[in-house]
Amino acid sequence: MPAKAGKKPKFNLIRKNCSAWALILPAVVCVYFVVLRPQITGTIWSFFNMRGYKVGEFVGLDNYRRVIADTMFAKTVGNTFRYVFWSIIIGFPIPVILAVVLNEVVHFRNGFRFWVYFPSALPSVAVMTLWFLMYYPDRGGLLNLALSKFGLDPYVWLQDPKHTVMFIVISMTWNSCGATAIYYFAALQGVNRELYEAALMDGAGFMRRFRSVTFPHMSGVMLLFLIRQIIGVFSIMEQPLQMTDGGPNGASTSLGLLAYKYGFVSVRPQLALAVGVIMFLILIVFTCFYFYLNKKVEDNQ
Repeated sequence: MPAKAGKKPKFNLIRKNCSAWALILPAVVCVYFVVLRPQITGTIWSFFNMRGYKVGEFVGLDNYRRVIADTMFAKTVGNTFRYVFWSIIIGFPIPVILAVVLNEVVHFRNGFRFWVYFPSALPSVAVMTLWFLMYYPDRGGLLNLALSKFGLDPYVWLQDPKHTVMFIVISMTWNSCGATAIYYFAALQGVNRELYEAALMDGAGFMRRFRSVTFPHMSGVMLLFLIRQIIGVFSIMEQPLQMTDGGPNGASTSLGLLAYKYGFVSVRPQLALAVGVIMFLILIVFTCFYFYLNKKVEDNQ
């Protein structure tokens, strides 16, 4: 009898574990087939020559050598870091400003919150098409139409290789900053209102309240979103593909777009896989740093 009694709790534990595994099994299968298997297979195939999309002979690091020796590679890496740079300069502070404004505003807060978030609900392809028409280089473009009202000549906008990346980042920021601002706003809602009241009683102005109360409570979340933004922007592909196709003269080609062109335009999938692995190795550094910071923030909360 004692032996049977000992087996019963163990059987119940196994049954509970089976139920839990049955619930998460669909997610595990999806992660394996959509994320893990393509990554592992792509990494292995990057060391092989490909005949179309069929695996050929083993070539070692030759695909990586061909990618790095390509004249477009160094320029593309520079463009990708330019995307990251402009996303930090333009795309990082705007959600913070919007969140602080949302937190300070008293009247029409719900309506203002809706209009801040609304661009983030639009499909990115539709947003890029909209901004492409706004940036259109002749007088039919919305921005050039506005310039003509002031007697100014049309500007080429996306055809200017010096500023193409910046203009694409502006459109990306308009599309995505609302969702990030709502996250920041939610973080601000957790700040004790008595701290703001005490600062007001001390005669603190807006900037002093932000420096003494708001920023210390948001700094951890802001740092995490900064790393997430770098990771997301580093793998940018569809925005330059939709707006400029990497032009003019490769001025807006990113590593993600280069991999796409290797795989589907010039049909050299082995080089596309090599670019993907290079991107993965770079992003894994940022990802490890993100998890490290995330643990620090959680420990401090």
